Amino acid sequence: DISGGWSDRTGADLRTLPLGSVMVAAVAGPAAIPTNARAAARRRSARPRNERTEWEDVGIAKSIYLRRIPGLAVSAWEVLRELHHPAGGFVVEGISAGGHSAPPRGRLRLEDDGQPAYGPRDTVELATVRALGLPYWLAGGYSSPERLLEAKQMGAAGVQVGSAFALCAESGLVPAIRRSLRTAATARTLRVHADPRASPTGFPFKVAHLPGTLSDDSVYAERPRVCDVGYLRAPYRTASGRIGYRCPAEPIDDFVRKGGLPADAVDRRCLCNGLVSAIGLGQRIEGGATEPPIVTIGHDLTFLPHLIGDGDGSAEYSAEQVIEYLMSDPAPVGGGDKS
Repeated sequence: DISGGWSDRTGADLRTLPLGSVMVAAVAGPAAIPTNARAAARRRSARPRNERTEWEDVGIAKSIYLRRIPGLAVSAWEVLRELHHPAGGFVVEGISAGGHSAPPRGRLRLEDDGQPAYGPRDTVELATVRALGLPYWLAGGYSSPERLLEAKQMGAAGVQVGSAFALCAESGLVPAIRRSLRTAATARTLRVHADPRASPTGFPFKVAHLPGTLSDDSVYAERPRVCDVGYLRAPYRTASGRIGYRCPAEPIDDFVRKGGLPADAVDRRCLCNGLVSAIGLGQRIEGGATEPPIVTIGHDLTFLPHLIGDGDGSAEYSAEQVIEYLMSDPAPVGGGDKS
């Protein structure tokens, strides 16, 4: 995040909850944090599955770890009630951000292009967040010095940036995927779709349409349905009263046998395997092939010309360049920019 002094605090618990049409993360309390997320993931994968917790802590950066809290909140006050520890602040993520987004409030309606239709009820009320007296960061389309300034003028401590770092040279994304995203975005041919069906969670999920990935219906159809990672499984009560787990992306017969509805399994993508494949760690499947990736990115990629110029998108840039750009002087009002 880009927030000035507050981000220097060590140890935080980042818990996410939908807030209307935004995702809210509550930052709380000091904790012992792994300094290397990839090393933490390797240590976790080395342990037997029966020794792992369902909501495993995943280390990121130097100061926070993630734990998802299921549930829907319509106010920041409800978010606070869900937390088991005092919150130190919030990250308020809008619908243009990559990954999952909260669904629209009320009955789901789709735009002509199949994306969820959001309305006035889905606009976050920052005044309510400010009234809590805690720092907050804005996310989703805030990857520019102008948007950082705007966020601070709205009372935010700073911004959270994802896509700009996802496409940088140090990112864990497979280099060919990063290059394809930059090239297509530069050519203005990249389609990023908020798919209401892709994620087993039921939340809309941003899918970047790239050849050879699960965004391609033919690639999706050829992949055998299997749930062998299980991060997004949901608990249910079996006929014997025990707790079982099911996933809408597992084989449909298995899902239905566990009490799931067939309609809930239609078009679900295995995000667990697909996202791991996107960082080059895909599992082997039948015939020796590798699990196909699924790629997510935010809708707003207008930061790219500021980082790689007006070329074809093949040029790389560093995470340091992202920081330098975000912390640079905003363009004068009315002065225009490269986007």
